[in-house]
Amino acid sequence: MNSLQVIGVLGAAAIVGLGIGTLSSRTGGGGEGTPDQLVAATTVKYNLCGIARYNCVVDGDTLWIGDVKVRIADIDAPEIGSPRCSQELERGEQAKRRLLELVNEGPFEVRQLGDRDADKYNRKLRVLIRNGQSLGDQLVSEGLARTWGGRREPWC
Repeated sequence: MNSLQVIGVLGAAAIVGLGIGTLSSRTGGGGEGTPDQLVAATTVKYNLCGIARYNCVVDGDTLWIGDVKVRIADIDAPEIGSPRCSQELERGEQAKRRLLELVNEGPFEVRQLGDRDADKYNRKLRVLIRNGQSLGDQLVSEGLARTWGGRREPWC
């Protein structure tokens, strides 16, 4: 199995295609579904990323779903790795904590936005959807991210 195949999770799980797909359930052992799938399940507990990079949040717009690194495609959150000012770092930390809360609130769909699969860092470009609403849009509405406009804008 490669990293884009189904990621095993204990208990019942909802599975979503990495492309624009529909939510479906997985019942067992091998070969069902498409090879490009991620799990978004209530049984998964996300943490902040440390040394281990599995089901964890990196920052306000990047997370690992299983062992697949995903960049939330519809937003831009402040940087925490190389912030340009203390305000950017502070807002970036807030965005990271809020994204962690959002992904732990229950199952969500993982959808491809447009025809671009990955960015130059090989992160999968996806949107996270719960009950028809983008989790990225939630961060934007709370002032913790911006709608992605095609290029980074300064936060300072």
